[in-house]
Amino acid sequence: MPLQPFPAPGLVIVGGGPAGLMAAEVARAAGVEVDLFDAKGSVGRKFLIAGKGGLNLTHGEPRPGFDARYRERTREVAGWLDDFDGDALRDWARGLGVETYVGSSGRVFPIDRKAAPLLRGWVRRLRESGVRFHVHHRWTGWDDDGALRFDTPDGERRVRAGATVLALGGGSWPELGSDGAWAPWLSARGVDVAPLQPSNCGFDIGWSAHFSQRHAGAPLKPVVAHWRDADGEHALQGECVVTATGIEGSLVYALSPMLREAIARDGEATLVLDLAPGRTLERLQAELAKPRAGRSVSDHLRRQTGIEGVKAALLYELLGKDGVHDTDALARTIKRAPLVLRAPRPIAEAISSAGGVRLEALDDALMMRALPGVFCAGEMLDWEAPTGGYLLTACHASGVRAGRGAVAWLARHRDAHAASQHHPTGT
Repeated sequence: MPLQPFPAPGLVIVGGGPAGLMAAEVARAAGVEVDLFDAKGSVGRKFLIAGKGGLNLTHGEPRPGFDARYRERTREVAGWLDDFDGDALRDWARGLGVETYVGSSGRVFPIDRKAAPLLRGWVRRLRESGVRFHVHHRWTGWDDDGALRFDTPDGERRVRAGATVLALGGGSWPELGSDGAWAPWLSARGVDVAPLQPSNCGFDIGWSAHFSQRHAGAPLKPVVAHWRDADGEHALQGECVVTATGIEGSLVYALSPMLREAIARDGEATLVLDLAPGRTLERLQAELAKPRAGRSVSDHLRRQTGIEGVKAALLYELLGKDGVHDTDALARTIKRAPLVLRAPRPIAEAISSAGGVRLEALDDALMMRALPGVFCAGEMLDWEAPTGGYLLTACHASGVRAGRGAVAWLARHRDAHAASQHHPTGT
C-alpha cells in the first residue's frame, strides 16, 4: 500500500497498552496529531487480563521506598515517577470517574476492582480528544526509506511519522501481543537490547510424580522465605503455591530476580522456607519428641505442630519416609526446608519480563540514541518490578515521559523547519 499521508508533524504510537495510551494522552493534550496502532483487534488487552482478579493499579507505599522496588533501576524509574507517581495515577483514575482505595496489603484498587470501566472510559476520552486508533496492525519494523511497516488484513501498510513511540511490551503474554518480536529489529539498527527473561515467574524443582500429582495447586501458607546475598541474611513472609513442576506465587515472584540470577550464575538456587513461622526450633523439637503413642508420624505431626496437608507432604518429599522418623531432622526441616530451584518457568508463562532496551541506550526523554525521533516506553524497556501495582505505575509513568519527549522533539523540528523556510540556506 502507499505511504499514508498523516498530518505532519504527527506522532505514531505502536502498542495500545497503558504506556502507549498514556503517551497518546500526553501528546494529544499538547495539540499533537496522534495515530495509535495495535496488532490486536482492540487496545489494552493485557491491562484487562491483569485486572481479571481485581485491577491492582498502583501501591500505597510512600516514596522513596516505592522507588527502591525497581532495584538497580531505582534512579531511572524514580525520575519517571517524579513526573507521574502512584498518587498522580490515582488522581488520573479519579478524572475518569474511577475512585480507588488502599487495601490491607497496601495495594491500590478501583472501588469496583474492575479494569474494563477504566479502560472504556480512557479509550473513549482519547477518541473524543482526536486520537486515531488503528487495530489489526502488526508492526514489522521499518522499510529502507524509514517508514513504519505494518501487516494488516488488507496487506502491508507503510506509514511515515514525525516521531514514534514504541510501547510493544516485553516477552511475556505473547498471546496478547507481548512477544518480543521487536528485539532483533532494534538490535539490527544499533539499539542495545538486553535479552528478555522471565520475571515474576515460577520455578522448576522436579517433584516426585506422587507429590506432583497429589499436591499441584496447593497453597503453602503462611511461610517465611530465607535467603542470603552480598548484604547478608534476609527473610520475607508470604505464601506460594505448589505447581506440577515446582513452585510459584506472590512470595516467589517477589524473589524471582534474585533466584533467576542465582540459577544463571550457579546452575541452581536454594530457597529456604520456614513452614512454621509461629514456632521456634526448640519448641518444635520438644513437641515432636513427645511419645507418639502408636500414632503415625503424620498424625503426630498434625497433633503436636498443626502441620498437615501439603506442608506435611513436603516434609516427606524432602526427607523421605525413613527421614521423617528422625524428630530432630524433622524439626530442623520444618524451620528451614530447602527447595532447590533448577530453572525459571518459560517467559511465555511469566507475569512480566526483564531485559529489553537498555536504559543506557536512551536519553532522559526515553528517545533511542541510535534512532533519533523514536521513543520507547513500558515493559519493552530494561527494568523490572514486583507485582503489587509497581509494574503498572512505571508503565504509565514511562508513557508520560516518552509522550512528553516526543512532543518536545516534534516542536523542535517544527521550529527548525519553520526557521529554514524563513531563512533559506545559500542566500
